Amino acid sequence: MTDVPQTYDETGAVVHCQLFYVNDSQQAQVENLQSLIAEHTLPIILDIEVATEKLTQKRRQQLSQASTQLILLLDDKDKLSWLSDGLSVAPEWDKLQRRVVSAGRKSELLLQAAKITSDSHVIDATAGFGHDSLILASTGAQVTMLEQQPLMALLLLVEQQRMSALPNWQKLMSRLQIINADALSYFANLEAGTVADNATAIDVVYLDPMFPEDSYQDSKTGKGAKVGKHMQALHQLARPPTLDEERQLLSSAQAVVKQSTQGQGRVVVKRPQFAPLLADEPASESWHNEAVRFDGYFV
Repeated sequence: MTDVPQTYDETGAVVHCQLFYVNDSQQAQVENLQSLIAEHTLPIILDIEVATEKLTQKRRQQLSQASTQLILLLDDKDKLSWLSDGLSVAPEWDKLQRRVVSAGRKSELLLQAAKITSDSHVIDATAGFGHDSLILASTGAQVTMLEQQPLMALLLLVEQQRMSALPNWQKLMSRLQIINADALSYFANLEAGTVADNATAIDVVYLDPMFPEDSYQDSKTGKGAKVGKHMQALHQLARPPTLDEERQLLSSAQAVVKQSTQGQGRVVVKRPQFAPLLADEPASESWHNEAVRFDGYFV
């Protein structure tokens, strides 16, 4: 994969992203992006250009190779995507409609592990493209989505706005709150009582941290999950946590749940089936299939 600069560092420095759009009729969409960035105080400055050539796959590859910045594309259907190593990636929540509609504990291991109801409040502390957040919210639960990378947070906010315009998705979208924050800082603020979620019990914290690319498959048998384009893209933005960082993340998540639920909540961790336990910490219970494993830590 092409090396891509980080969009965000721990100092919160402002970063520049190139935004290519295809025609002047999209000025309103461009202004909307800038409004979302301002409203949610995302540390992003857009360097905006009209695409002078048709955005063919070859042209996208050329842009990826030539740019020293991250690239966003607004195509002729007003769809925003991130150009990652020549491939356009976006949350594309509408493609999950069938799965979201049919989601239940029989079909979704995540829901078996989380055991949430419409009265639950969940923090998805590593939101990524938001696909698991949709499954969690399909139960009627309120889901707070934390995403440290500003670029990803912007893509999520745009997708939430886009899907909120569709009547069948409006209730689900209303149950999602997207916040550009790193999990450890957010958990610390929760414990200190300085964020809004402090007033609401947190029943489940869901963690899906990055893990080394070679942990998706068993080293001996080759069985396991293939790495899709969304995960490949995320590997360009984020690195796997160190063991010490894993310990911090798990212990902080457990503390938040324990403080909120007084002994009735859980932390759920998603891992590739053959990946080691997060922080080398034994789980209370695990659920798995051939590709993925959910480790539950009961608090």
